[in-house]
Amino acid sequence: YDALLFRNVDFTPEQQYALTKAFDPTSESYGHGNNKTGETKRSILHPDLKTIPRQPQVQLIGNGTVYDHEGLAEAKLKHPHHRTFHKTTIPAEDDLTHTRFYRWHIDAALYDLAPPKVTTLYALNVPRGESQTLRYDDGTGDELKVPLGTTAFVSGATMFDILPKELKSLAVRGKVKYAPHPYVWMAPAHAMATGLGIESEGLELPLEELPPWEEEKIKVYPICWKNPVTGNLHFQVHPCAIQELIVDPLPAGADREGALYPDGAHIKDLKEVRDIIYKMQRPAIAPELVYPHDWDEKDLVLFHNRGVLHSVVGAFSPDQVRAFHQCNLAASSDPVGPSAEDVAKYA
Repeated sequence: YDALLFRNVDFTPEQQYALTKAFDPTSESYGHGNNKTGETKRSILHPDLKTIPRQPQVQLIGNGTVYDHEGLAEAKLKHPHHRTFHKTTIPAEDDLTHTRFYRWHIDAALYDLAPPKVTTLYALNVPRGESQTLRYDDGTGDELKVPLGTTAFVSGATMFDILPKELKSLAVRGKVKYAPHPYVWMAPAHAMATGLGIESEGLELPLEELPPWEEEKIKVYPICWKNPVTGNLHFQVHPCAIQELIVDPLPAGADREGALYPDGAHIKDLKEVRDIIYKMQRPAIAPELVYPHDWDEKDLVLFHNRGVLHSVVGAFSPDQVRAFHQCNLAASSDPVGPSAEDVAKYA
């Protein structure tokens, strides 16, 4: 399973840290580095996270103002709203009845630190309200009825499995290079209406204006990550953070007919990179393939961060108080890509 739900759980930050760490015992720091998100004021993540003082790997997220919470005298929380990130927005009069996927992602710094193996999300306060209609607004007419403030999940394994042959071949031969400090880099840019990547408008922060960075800390990851238990391939790309696409040539003896980039490629044109990845990922966020979790207080969701993509969804008014604890830990090792056998099978 890639996501587990435990209902009616009493769960301290210490227990949440211990459970999360059990999946990767030598991991230690929060997935983006302890206290790093607060320091990096220009990061797109900065407004969304507050650290629990006595357990800095656990973050308080949500909406509204929370008082006297686990050592925090007062925490002003803000549920991410698509209006702050998307190029186009839902009209104001529809804002409380309609919503979008905010940003499809993997929980990961994607610079210097390895992507966490699991994330735990624990619901403390859950505002009740009418369900919303999620709009894709991409010309397909796709819509999805979702509970208020759902977290939406899709399977990276399904994302790979439903690809046609030529895109499976590309997926097992491809790697993506992520931008340095990707959440600072993408902060001035606008997302697509599906939340599945960035509109190519040239608004990303120039590399020379980023916080100091080192080439060796930039992450280059396979498009597909191999599940160490099942052996399945999961299409695990954070579409907003990608910068380049590197494709290996077809292996010797492979069928070249219809193959994309049979001799390999290194694609640096940002729009082209995004268009290719979007074409591969969009089928897997079709309404029938999305699991929108309907949160109850004391729900604990534990998910395989290297096997799914997920998105914040929904819009709250400022007086609706929502509080969750989130924990993920930068992993002790990087994900592993397709094996030689996988490449031979799919390329």
